[in-house]
Amino acid sequence: MPLVPYPLARPFLFSLDPERAHELTLDALARWQRTPLQCLWQESRVRDPVEVAGLRFPNRIGLAAGLDKNGRCIDAFGAMGFGFVEVGTVTPKAQPGNPKPRMFRLPEAQALINRLGFNNDGLAAFVANVRRARFRSGGGILGLNIGKNAATPIERAVDDYLLCLDGVYPHADYVTVNISSPNTKNLRALQSDDALDALLGAVQERKGALAAQHGRNVPIFVKIAPDLDDAQIDAIAATLRRHAIDGVIATNTTIARDKVAHLPYGGETGGLSGAPVFEASNRVIAALRRALGAGYPIIGVGGVMSASDARAKITAGADLVQIYTGFIYHGPALVGSAARALASGRR
Repeated sequence: MPLVPYPLARPFLFSLDPERAHELTLDALARWQRTPLQCLWQESRVRDPVEVAGLRFPNRIGLAAGLDKNGRCIDAFGAMGFGFVEVGTVTPKAQPGNPKPRMFRLPEAQALINRLGFNNDGLAAFVANVRRARFRSGGGILGLNIGKNAATPIERAVDDYLLCLDGVYPHADYVTVNISSPNTKNLRALQSDDALDALLGAVQERKGALAAQHGRNVPIFVKIAPDLDDAQIDAIAATLRRHAIDGVIATNTTIARDKVAHLPYGGETGGLSGAPVFEASNRVIAALRRALGAGYPIIGVGGVMSASDARAKITAGADLVQIYTGFIYHGPALVGSAARALASGRR
């Protein structure tokens, strides 16, 4: 059990600007991880091993990408009981992201809106942070999430993804190709048939070369949006199959505002996460499972605020579950409660 229960810390953090609270938290975690002060948030890891995409996950609850964009706090999050941790999105070059303010809390809806825009310190700094982490040596699974720079024309997006893939491949248990953030101009256009076909063809070709070079196969996942209709989902599923992509992550944040438009900040642009995206995410997961069939790896993410929400992701068709906004609202205790719920459901 942590020495400082999250419900005691949350009122202070929620009194601050959301991005300021986020930065202070990451700074503290980065400074105190791998020290005796880690006991402030340490939680035991639930043992519920499962094999997905050829990887053995200690349990089925993971941290979604976006919370630790630079991979600074991998060991800190690992100490909270996550079976797997995904960090990024990283881009080849450092970039500041979009102008502030760019993160907004909607507590009445247990939601966040962000338009951060892949703000990160760049590939070299990211890889240096990843190499310092000990999470993988302790049995945790590490996912590294890659994207394109805002200044890179969409016609040259493949170049950025390949640069990132080259850099992260030796240090990842799996790599996620992020084509679904709403906060980088035209990025979601990469989900269209021809663009996705070209991108995944290039990624798989480079993966083959990297697997031969490093003597290990690193699974590739693709992260998609919740704002897709059934025809788009079927087309994406067919493309994933055609290029033998190892798995899919469903879903990223939504641009829909129907559930929060009446709330303060509900009209802000950016990606909406948290409870309002739960049903849309589950709809996409279920559609993917129908299209891809049994056995195809799906990671479900979006609106997991409780253990029962995590179970619903599995019921919808996911093999693994990630949390992000639920973690911000409920803290590390959500990790253990969700992992225990999924473990008990398999017995």
